[in-house]
Amino acid sequence: MRWLSKIFEFVGKVGLFSLRVVVDSLRPPFEFAQFSRQLAEVGNKSLALIIVSGFALGAVMTLHTRGTLVMFGATAMIPAVQAVSFFVEIGPLVAGLLLAGRVGSGIGAVLANMRASEQVDAIESLSIDSFKFLVVPRVLACVVALPFLTLFMDFAGLLGGFLSEELSSHIAPELYINRAFDYLQWANFIAPTLKTAVFGFIIGSVSSYFGYTTDKGAQGVGEAATNSVVLSSLLIIVADVLLIKCIFFLFPETAI
Repeated sequence: MRWLSKIFEFVGKVGLFSLRVVVDSLRPPFEFAQFSRQLAEVGNKSLALIIVSGFALGAVMTLHTRGTLVMFGATAMIPAVQAVSFFVEIGPLVAGLLLAGRVGSGIGAVLANMRASEQVDAIESLSIDSFKFLVVPRVLACVVALPFLTLFMDFAGLLGGFLSEELSSHIAPELYINRAFDYLQWANFIAPTLKTAVFGFIIGSVSSYFGYTTDKGAQGVGEAATNSVVLSSLLIIVADVLLIKCIFFLFPETAI
């Protein structure tokens, strides 16, 4: 039972840490300059990875989907299957997992290194709230950036799917777009995209927790980076299941 008590203790610490992020993000002073820097780090530097991954995934998915639908004479449904799959589930989930790998490890390693090299203590010696200065902007940057990155992932996937399908059937762009969005409704687009803000909060909070609270010196830098990626990815998958249930409850007739 000792391991169970440790799990509850850890969950409580992460929960309190996340709650402190929410509270501190709502009270002044607001670190707009630091937030802008972190937004550029999270968003701009992740854009190439998101677009390339979405494009490749869209092209590969169309190849596999076409092989199956041809047997049923339903090749006209390929654009719709591609669009619905990406906007509803693949785009948000893959974007969240990619960001957990790239950004989560970076946040954990940077904050752990700052703690190990006593930079955090130096900031606090200047009467600056290190938590509000270092942690809150990083979490908010993840929350704001991830929905936009998800949109780039979705449309890059559609572009990859279109080019792959165009090479096979020479479909016109207008026809592909019309078929792709025939079966999409706002519930299939808005809710799955906005749920990635929750993924961003998970990535930012968990990664910052491991980096900010480490006390193992240089060894803690590697552990913080690894733990940030592993736990963030796991929590994103769990949160995805729960959020899908919520979307089904709120949009029972239109959510897919």
